[in-house]
Order: sequence, then C-alpha cells, then structure tokens
Amino acid sequence: MRLFPNNAFANYWKMWNEPDMSLVRQYLDDAVTENFIFCDPNDHHSGRDALEANVRGFRSKYRDAVFVMASGFDTHHDRVRYRWDLTIRGKVYVEGLDIATVSEGGLIERIDGFFGDLPPLAAD
Repeated sequence: MRLFPNNAFANYWKMWNEPDMSLVRQYLDDAVTENFIFCDPNDHHSGRDALEANVRGFRSKYRDAVFVMASGFDTHHDRVRYRWDLTIRGKVYVEGLDIATVSEGGLIERIDGFFGDLPPLAAD
C-alpha cells in the first residue's frame, strides 16, 4: 500500500515539512491547483501564492514542527479524507483531519482542515 494516494499529496506534505524555503514552491506547484483553496480554523485563503506565504510563516515560527500522517487515505469520487498529527520533537501538539478535493488532473483543489476530536453528542 502506498502512503499517499498520488504524488500531489506526497508533495503537499513534503512542502509543509521542508526546512529549506527555496524548495517550498517546487513542492507546492506539484501539489495544488493554481486556484487552490485552503480553509482551516486559523486560515482561509486561495491561490498558490497565499499557500506559500502560509507555509513560510508557519515554518519560520515552528522550525521544529513535523507533520506526520496518522491514518490511511479514505477516498471516493474526487474527495480524500485523512488524519495527521503536528509534532514537535516527537510530541503531538495538534491532531487534525483534512477533507481534500482533487482536480481531474490529480492536483489538490481544496483542503478543508479540522483540529482535534469531534465534539460529543449534545444531550437532548
């Protein structure tokens, strides 16, 4: 079994973990569409340039952070769902879930990210 459903996802996660900022754009261009949309609890933006700025800002603030895949990939039609952990020196700081949309060409069009566990059911 492959770790990622296609090369776009492999490049997407290499981009987030890359310490050499001169390589970020190369991974990004091989991962997401030009009009890519990124939406998580902290950020919402569109386009490759905005994603690159987000990654660079994150990497400059959290140099020791590493994103680690925490599940396999669940796919149907043009959608992909998976879990990841944000770790620093081996300790998990954030657990996340992404729902991604993939273009006909195989690049990632959109990622909707969520942090932490789902809330419990509310009492009636």
